[in-house]
Amino acid sequence: MRHGHSQANAQQRIISTPAQGLLAFGLSRQGVQELDTRLADWCWPVPTRILHSDFLRTTETAERVAAHFGLETQPEPRLREREFGQFEGGSDRHYHDVWALDVRNPEHREYGVESVASVAARMQGVIGSLESALRDETILLVSHGDPLQILLTALEGRLLSEHRDREALLPAGVTMLE
Repeated sequence: MRHGHSQANAQQRIISTPAQGLLAFGLSRQGVQELDTRLADWCWPVPTRILHSDFLRTTETAERVAAHFGLETQPEPRLREREFGQFEGGSDRHYHDVWALDVRNPEHREYGVESVASVAARMQGVIGSLESALRDETILLVSHGDPLQILLTALEGRLLSEHRDREALLPAGVTMLE
């Protein structure tokens, strides 16, 4: 699940580091409404466990889902946002600058950005550790748009440079993995 619409989304700002994302830039009013709608219309298996990025916007998303289903949440730092280096705190129009570089080289770290390959490895690490440790559970992972796009691309066996070719994940959107 991608977090609901956030204050960073509303301000069109990139918030990708723990220094800014852990304690600020939670859900916007729109995000809360999106989650209320998503939960009222829930059509996926009911989760038995919820792991989430420890950023405020994903924590608030996970907590709302957990409250709805009577569950606890578990922070998982490997589900954090992709770090956007020098663009931190700046306009979200810079995402496109980074994504253009991603197409050419998923290993790039220009502008101090976390590489697509690094994001894929840490996100797949979460899946791998869950698959080896847990059986017969329905686990909801709550993360961020770019890391989830990258994870889904990797799990599909596609080139990591193609992660933006996937349809964008909407705020509060859910994608099933089996």
